[in-house]
Amino acid sequence: MIRKMTILAVVLVLGAAVAASAQQGQGWKGSGGWGCDGAYQRMYDPKTTTSITATVEVVKIFKSKRGMAAGVHLILKTDDGTISAHLGPAWYIERQDMKFDKGDTVEVRGSKITFDSKPAIIAAEVKKGDDVLKLRDENGIPNWAGSGMGRQAR
Repeated sequence: MIRKMTILAVVLVLGAAVAASAQQGQGWKGSGGWGCDGAYQRMYDPKTTTSITATVEVVKIFKSKRGMAAGVHLILKTDDGTISAHLGPAWYIERQDMKFDKGDTVEVRGSKITFDSKPAIIAAEVKKGDDVLKLRDENGIPNWAGSGMGRQAR
């Protein structure tokens, strides 16, 4: 009897943990306009991929005029001036191990674009020291889009 009660207790605890985890992640994939087929994601062009090394001036939570959920931008100082590096949705970036602060030296690889009439880069990966934060694959498909469900090859 005690054994059956113990097994039942373990099953209930595991079930509650799975349910809580599922609720926490609800809506992440593609939420807030950050899905693979959104207009913003289509701006990533593998043909314009470049790398820059720069110093973080500002870590900015950005709310788009386009009605998307908040995103994280790094305002970077390069030898040629400043450029905004668009990392991804705030709900995704905030859950990563890598954090950014003013004064950090980073190497950003991604697609160079024009955003709000200014040069910018949509980051595919960011290196800081020996750490690498991978955000998108070589085609610009974002890591937060899930395991490929609904993604189309470009």
